Amino acid sequence: MSTLRNLQVRMRRFPQGHVDPADFEFVETAVPAPGEGEVLVRNVWLSLDPYMRLRMDPRRSYVEGLRPGELMPGSTVGIVIASRDPSIPVGARVVGARMGWQRWSCAPGHGLRIVDENGLPASTALGVCGMPGVTAHYGLFAVGRLRRGETVVVSAASGAVGSVVGQLARIAGARAVGIAGGAAKCRYAIEELGFDDCIDYQTPDFDARLVEATPRRVDVQFENVGGTIMDSVLTRLNDYARIVLCGLVSEYERSPTAGLRNTRELLVNRASLQAFIISEHPEYWPSALDELAKWVRGGELRYREDVTEGLENAPAAFASMLRGGNFGKKLVRLCDERTIGQEQQ
Repeated sequence: MSTLRNLQVRMRRFPQGHVDPADFEFVETAVPAPGEGEVLVRNVWLSLDPYMRLRMDPRRSYVEGLRPGELMPGSTVGIVIASRDPSIPVGARVVGARMGWQRWSCAPGHGLRIVDENGLPASTALGVCGMPGVTAHYGLFAVGRLRRGETVVVSAASGAVGSVVGQLARIAGARAVGIAGGAAKCRYAIEELGFDDCIDYQTPDFDARLVEATPRRVDVQFENVGGTIMDSVLTRLNDYARIVLCGLVSEYERSPTAGLRNTRELLVNRASLQAFIISEHPEYWPSALDELAKWVRGGELRYREDVTEGLENAPAAFASMLRGGNFGKKLVRLCDERTIGQEQQ
């Protein structure tokens, strides 16, 4: 294994506005050796998620920001090549939240989860049966306190989190209304995911369509986008509505942002607004993952993946995703799993 080399993607500089591939740099290093309690993983799948943009901003956030020259953070699924943790055998397929944008990772075994596929593709551990799926489940049920017969509006409805939110709302007997960018994404939400309606925010009659799609107004607003979309949905709130603040992707690359205009609606409707970070609720994950996997296997929960090939294409894929260029859960395939054994020969 000494002849193998690792390839990493690091942040070269703080982005100025929109992320550009030039904000990243590629660095070749030696393949690391696992220490006591660690495992060496050959990463197969890399997850690209909007929160990574917050890590690239020098402003204060809920996690420490990156400094130029540091490895880009990210979750991966990979194969254990060497192990110094007796609970994780060589050959196991694992998912880890801190493996980063690189081909090879060393990580403490206690921070990894062995992927029990049960007939599901390993990539789902980064999407519908991973962090995005658990985020949707927790946000809708624990924060949004959804009840049967209520109306849910979710932005970024064709994305990794939003697509699950709408389907879970339907499973729970609620009305699911999505907001997405483009007719194709809206058709997908309705025809394939079972949303009751989906509105293209790019159309000039967006506000009128929102009124039409929410005849009983809105009980749970699941917010992934922020900005003018969030502002419009505020005008449709019911009394005691719950706003689940999961993300603000439209605002991650703008500073300063314009701010909300319709905050009056929070007062007159006695609405609650709660933000959350799913990594702060580890106790919730096991039961949520069990339910999500059951629904996927049973066909009640569907998903779509948007795959980019090769680590060298991750920066461009990430920049595109932040501007709505993805359709489904954004993933980078780092290698063909069938070739891993050949790499070590």
